[in-house]
Amino acid sequence: MEVGNYSVGLDIGTTKIVAIIGRENEYGKIEVLGIGKSKSLGVHRGVVNNITQTIQSIQQAVEGAEASSGLKIGSVVVGIAGQHIRSLHHSDYITRADSEEVIGEEDLDKLCNQVYKLVMLPGEEIIHVLPQEYKVDGQAEIKEPIGMYGGRLEANFHVVVGQVSSIKNVGRCIKSAGLNLGNITLEPLASSDAVLSKEEKEAGVALIDIGGGTTDLAIFKDGIIRHTAVIPFGGGVITEDIKEGCSIIEKQAELLKIKFGSAWPGENKDNEIVSIPGLRGREPKEITLKNLSKIIHARVVEIIEQVYTEIKNYGHEEQKKKLIAGIVLTGGGSQLKHLKQLVEYITGMDTRIGYPNEHLAGDSDADIASPMYATAVGLLMNAVSNEAKKKPVEKKAPQTDEGELVMAGHEEQVSKPQATKKKKEKKSVFEVWSEKLKDFLDNAE
Repeated sequence: MEVGNYSVGLDIGTTKIVAIIGRENEYGKIEVLGIGKSKSLGVHRGVVNNITQTIQSIQQAVEGAEASSGLKIGSVVVGIAGQHIRSLHHSDYITRADSEEVIGEEDLDKLCNQVYKLVMLPGEEIIHVLPQEYKVDGQAEIKEPIGMYGGRLEANFHVVVGQVSSIKNVGRCIKSAGLNLGNITLEPLASSDAVLSKEEKEAGVALIDIGGGTTDLAIFKDGIIRHTAVIPFGGGVITEDIKEGCSIIEKQAELLKIKFGSAWPGENKDNEIVSIPGLRGREPKEITLKNLSKIIHARVVEIIEQVYTEIKNYGHEEQKKKLIAGIVLTGGGSQLKHLKQLVEYITGMDTRIGYPNEHLAGDSDADIASPMYATAVGLLMNAVSNEAKKKPVEKKAPQTDEGELVMAGHEEQVSKPQATKKKKEKKSVFEVWSEKLKDFLDNAE
């Protein structure tokens, strides 16, 4: 960042764009210095479909954050999501030239880089390569192979793939809004940093982030990300259903959903009615709350069932892959009344609502601790940890062994510092990818 010691996270969502400025205080908590929010125009289901409108919305959010903090925003960490994101599992191996030497960082990097060369569908690019567990000479379930002897190094990878054009469009919007692209990270990973505890990630947990345009899923087990998915439905589709079902305008449908909406239709009595003002000179409309919750219920069940299918695809029913900590709901859509109970009813898994307040300083604004800002807080945490990583290079302080191999935002794997000298010149494969994207944007002027 140009002025002072602070970082910025930018969440480009389907319904809102949030810019959040903050820094780490002496207790290791995030102190929010300023926040700016604008209506997201030009983004559909997490994908930019109107560059000009998106740039204007980003500038508006950034100006709001600058005004509330009195600081100037230079570089931002941006989240990427959208219906174009998909993930796959891949196994790969390398044969080491000298099995008498212990396995080092460069061997893991070589293996990761090999996965980046996988042939994808036309127009797709690998965003993250996340190692699951390693095998050395057939010995399985190794979490950290560095320092071991072996000739053949294998690993299972969780590979996150996205459309090149969508990623570059996000980069173009950032650049055109007069900002520098500090880093890109997958939004479900940012949200998971903000609302999940280390214990939950260890025990096994599914994070469901219900946004305006998409519902993001991230599954953790044994402290490692195991599965990610983006479902192209969110709170916006529920509003659309209310609008169509009750023949009212979108603004009224959104207000109805927030004020009177419930995911459980048995809750409302038949005589509970809400009156909606009619359009210019027309009679007001009367809508029963029972009908309203039936409309909401139908769509929410569809979204949850799709997410649950993804959880089953991961293999939740196998004893070894069981998600002991259940489900954590976050995002704006998670605030719908009785949603927690409905999710528990459909999946049979323990459920809680995830608030990002655990990592925030005690005097933070109560609004920021809302699930609605989980992704933005996660991106800010990511930006803060990137800043912290840059400092030790100058001060020659210890750096992490694993962290460089993992994408930005995967915090739990960078928590145990160990001093190594090689780190100073090395860059993670993800940082190299980020730099390539920045170069492309610079040359596309």
